[in-house]
Amino acid sequence: MKKVFWLAVLTSALACSAMAQGNRDTLAPKAVDRITREVRHELVMLPFYGVFDNLSYKVDPDGTVTLLGQVSRPTLKSDAENSVKRIEGVEKVVNNLEVLPTSPNDDRIRRDVYRAIYGNSTLAPYQLRAVPPIHIIVKNGHVALEGVVSRAMDKQIAGMQANGVSGVFSVDNNLQVEEGGDNDAKK
Repeated sequence: MKKVFWLAVLTSALACSAMAQGNRDTLAPKAVDRITREVRHELVMLPFYGVFDNLSYKVDPDGTVTLLGQVSRPTLKSDAENSVKRIEGVEKVVNNLEVLPTSPNDDRIRRDVYRAIYGNSTLAPYQLRAVPPIHIIVKNGHVALEGVVSRAMDKQIAGMQANGVSGVFSVDNNLQVEEGGDNDAKK
């Protein structure tokens, strides 16, 4: 009789726990905003995160954080996941970061595109920021520019500089222009 009673109590407790979990499917908007800010902070503070990496993320209302983008070092992929897992309220981390293939040619292109972009007098001030906003992603000779610039002209210059590097097969200029930062284009 006692075994049946305790089994019933245990089953009831598990059912209540499952129902409580079902009710916690979504976090409050403030909690999602807090997690979003903390994820950004954790990613930006990673010691090996640099201009040749593109880290982005998505926070779902159920506490799932999806990591997106490309990294040039495999350790950065695992470091990003581990740092995000520790954030209070994060229930699950889906790590969709792509580790870029190692290639001496891609490494040379990375260096040359970096010099072409950040060596340009118009774009050089972007290099002085704590996290340079123009990220250079190179995969098999193909370059993608990711990040944010102040003006449409800066986006165009960055694309032209990258296109001028020897050995580059193509350039996808995905740079975004800050809102309100492009008075030239509005005229």
